[in-house]
Amino acid sequence: MLDDYQQVVEAIKTLKVRGAPAIGIVAAYGMAMAVCKFEKYDKRFIDVVAEKFYSSRPTAVNLFLAVDRMKTKLFSETPQNIESAAKLMWHEASSIHNEDQQMCESIGKNGAELISVGDTILTHCNTGALATGGIGTALGVIYTCRDQGKKNRIFAGETRPVLQGARLTAWELKQEGIPVTLICDNMAGMIMKQGRINHVIVGADRIAANGDTANKIGTYPLAVLAIHHNIPFYVAAPSTSFDNSIKTGAEIKIEERPASEITNGFGNVIAPEDIEVYSPAFDITPRELISFFITENGILPGGRS
Repeated sequence: MLDDYQQVVEAIKTLKVRGAPAIGIVAAYGMAMAVCKFEKYDKRFIDVVAEKFYSSRPTAVNLFLAVDRMKTKLFSETPQNIESAAKLMWHEASSIHNEDQQMCESIGKNGAELISVGDTILTHCNTGALATGGIGTALGVIYTCRDQGKKNRIFAGETRPVLQGARLTAWELKQEGIPVTLICDNMAGMIMKQGRINHVIVGADRIAANGDTANKIGTYPLAVLAIHHNIPFYVAAPSTSFDNSIKTGAEIKIEERPASEITNGFGNVIAPEDIEVYSPAFDITPRELISFFITENGILPGGRS
C-alpha cells in the first residue's frame, strides 16, 4: 500500500508501476497524495513534487500530461483551504483514470476491425489491464476480438530484460482464457518466416508529430521484420500518447535502465563482473514502418504503403 507521493515516485522508477497510461494515472493520484501533505497551500511545493514525477520515467508522455493537468487544475482554481485542494485533486485524478478506461474500450473496438476470425497476433511487452486504467491498448484489441468470438491465437515475446511479456502479458492472457504462446524475443523472425503471424500489435509510450513511435526496446526490430515478411504492424495507443511538441523520434529522450537488470536479472548473476552494459528501455520505430495507428478516435494511417 502506497500512502505517500514519494513512495509513488519510487514505484514508478523501479517499474513496480509500468505501462505509459498506468504511469500517468498513478502519477496523478501521487500528486493528489502530495496535496494531502500540505501544511499550507504552496505552489512551490507542488512544483517540486511535479519535478520528482517528471524525472521518474523520462520517455512516457502520459506521465508529463497527467502531472501537468493536475498542476493546471490546482493552480487555476486556487482552492481556499487544504481540504478543498485535496478534494479537487482526487477528483481530477479519478477523472484521468476513468477517461483512460473509456479510451481503452474505444481502442479495442476500433482495432478489432482490423482482425479477422482465426488470425494470429504477435505482441510485445505488456499493454493490458496491468498497464492501463482499463482493458488495455494492444491487449485491449485482443480482448475485444475475444469478446467478438474471433478465436485468435497470440504469440507474446518475453520482452527482455525484465520480462514483462513473460511475467505479465502471458499471465494476463491465460487468466482471460486466450490461447497464448510465449517466445523469446529473438524467435520472432523465425515464426514470421514460417507464416504463423498475421498481425503485429504493440503499444506506445510517446509518438512524435511525424508518427515516429517510442515503445519498449525490441519494438523496432519487430517492425523491420514485419515489413520484410509483409505483415501489418499496428501501434495501439490513446491520443494522449501523441506529442506534437516533438517533431521526430530523434527528439524523444530515451530512458536508460540500470546495468543490473541485465547482469543480475532477478538476483541471478549472468554476466562477468563489471562488464560494460548499454540498456535503453525504449527504441524508436519510424512512421514508415507502421501500417496503422489504432486510437480511441479511429484508425489513422501510418507510413507503410
